[in-house]
Amino acid sequence: MYLQIMAQIKQKVMVGDWLTGFHLPSIRELAASTGVSVITVKRAYLELEREGVIVTQQGKGSFIAQTDNMQTKLQDEELDQLLTQVAEQARQMGLDEPATVQRLQQVYQRMLKK
Repeated sequence: MYLQIMAQIKQKVMVGDWLTGFHLPSIRELAASTGVSVITVKRAYLELEREGVIVTQQGKGSFIAQTDNMQTKLQDEELDQLLTQVAEQARQMGLDEPATVQRLQQVYQRMLKK
């Protein structure tokens, strides 16, 4: 469950809903609003802090980290994970790099036309 909380917070940063310096809900507030335990939310916040996504200031709360291009960093990480899966699947299917790149370009162009 803590992974879902982490993913939701990262998603809000990636789409620009929560910008650098944004004050996150307290651990207790988020636990109450999501119906999960305080321990689960605390673990999510600790992991996000370890990853550099948020910072916690004693007595003030947790904030989106003042890191250059946090939004871009998270988008890149997410896209890298997805593309790694696609590349691995293509390799298992016997496709080489040029064929995989060409296919990705075709799919992307088709998506833009919709």
